Amino acid sequence: MSFSRQSALNDRHRALGSDLSTAWNDMPIPQNYSTNPYDETEAVRNRAGLFDVSGLRLVNVSGPDAQAFLNHLLTTDISKTKAGDSHISNIVNANGGLIDDVLVYVDGPDQFRVSHGGGSFEEAAEAAKGGFNVKVERDNDVHILSLQGPLALETLAPHTPMDLAGLGYFRHQKSTLFGKSVSLARGGYSAERGYEVFCSAADAPFIWDSILKAGKDAGIVPASWSCLDIIRVEGGLLFFPFDMTNEDTTPWEVRADWTIDLSKPAFVGKDALAAKKGKERSFIAGVEVEAAKAIEPGSKITANGEQVGVVCSSTFSQHLMKSLVMAQIKPEFTKLGTELTLHDDKNYTGTVVRMPFYDPMRLRTHPQSERA
Repeated sequence: MSFSRQSALNDRHRALGSDLSTAWNDMPIPQNYSTNPYDETEAVRNRAGLFDVSGLRLVNVSGPDAQAFLNHLLTTDISKTKAGDSHISNIVNANGGLIDDVLVYVDGPDQFRVSHGGGSFEEAAEAAKGGFNVKVERDNDVHILSLQGPLALETLAPHTPMDLAGLGYFRHQKSTLFGKSVSLARGGYSAERGYEVFCSAADAPFIWDSILKAGKDAGIVPASWSCLDIIRVEGGLLFFPFDMTNEDTTPWEVRADWTIDLSKPAFVGKDALAAKKGKERSFIAGVEVEAAKAIEPGSKITANGEQVGVVCSSTFSQHLMKSLVMAQIKPEFTKLGTELTLHDDKNYTGTVVRMPFYDPMRLRTHPQSERA
């Protein structure tokens, strides 16, 4: 099968044991290497792991109306950001249903980069841009290398002239790394301190090799997408569309209230979102399950014989020694300590618990020394 997008790191992934048979956003991804994803997870939690997340789509939005255009599409107020911010937001349709989640990199008042996954940002942008003086252009050259784990900072810092230690959470800055032009962003999808390296396709293999060489003695390893899925579920991090089980799931129902600014002028879906606040049919919730396996996504969840939810994402966490589930559950059954039955190959008992499952106070990504 041919795909329109290819990572410049495919030969590295094959050498690590990936058959690249899985694709995302029309790009083959290294779902697995010959190494065990649980060993990779141990490396991320205690040292660091290097991921190729170039499967994300990057879209450049520029022009005199770029900010107004994004404010028309996004549920947040992009006018409150400043250059160097990395800004999480959502996009909903006219009925308030989630159609994408995005990360906006603010490069200037009229220059933005929008990173998104499997949702409909580009289709929504194409439909709306006629009313604005704006350019919307996909960048298929950019590659994203993500180094995640407690040793990420000390691995990268000696090889860039910027003050990487001073880069705040969800901030980014242009610089060089190993002598190559990059944009470095603090963030990631791991529930650990991490950094994302945005570079050209031509430079990606050199930077990948250089990071692994710099971290080799410290035990830093390449990490697969199977590892990425384990650590993001442990960290309670949602993945569109897998944790939004209906086409009309609202941000309220995935507890993303903080991404909605009803005080700003009209945006797509604003009236519908305002009308649906307080009328949530379900909430995303964490469930610990008495099982030595991951529960299959899509499995029904019942209480007293009545279906009250559905499994969205799951993993068996060797690190936490628990089976973990993120689920959409009726609000009255999301109280902490509520016992539920999950129906997979057999019935399993689960208990509603606080999310995230790992590092519930987010001290790994937001250390006390950086909090106001």
